[in-house]
Amino acid sequence: MSDPSGAGLVLDVGCGVNKYPGAIGIDRIAGTRADVLCDLDRFPYPFADGSFDAIRAVHVIEHVSDVIRTMEEFHRLLKPDGEVYIATPHYTDFSSFCDPTHRWHLNSFSLRYFGLDDAGFGYYSPARFHEKSVRVKLLALWRYLGFELLVNTFPRFRRFWEHYLCFVVRGKVIEWRLVKVRTTNDATPVAFERLAAAQGKAAQR
Repeated sequence: MSDPSGAGLVLDVGCGVNKYPGAIGIDRIAGTRADVLCDLDRFPYPFADGSFDAIRAVHVIEHVSDVIRTMEEFHRLLKPDGEVYIATPHYTDFSSFCDPTHRWHLNSFSLRYFGLDDAGFGYYSPARFHEKSVRVKLLALWRYLGFELLVNTFPRFRRFWEHYLCFVVRGKVIEWRLVKVRTTNDATPVAFERLAAAQGKAAQR
């Protein structure tokens, strides 16, 4: 099965009853639209390395027992330069805490350990992703007042919002699009130094 949008072979993790069209769905609950039943906390998933062009994990990451190990499994399953789309409630939203099955309450910087800006904590995992985009949806009132545009247009404002404003200007959903960074045998991300150099040059302009 493949994504009708042309993304290639797609894995829908925790697909539930609303499996993404054309995707292979996995879930642990019978009665969903899963093509394969498996426990999402038991690794590895029943697929070979590099099986998928894209992975979707929509309102799943907050349920897993180990976020880092789950991200490493996504990295294993993706083809080189494959993309994972992750959506989860922002931790200031009511829905983050009203569901007793939610184990994690995340903000828009929670996956930075897997990227270039790892705050010095990249040693937790060799899996690396390039952050193609991160988008925060805010509650309707703040979206209409223009705060959502500011948060998503200016990274420094997003950081300021996360530090000082988010408990007043509440978040709703975080969406990440992350691209797998290929690794060499010594687990050093290929092209990461080039990416860092390019970002450094851009900052100097």
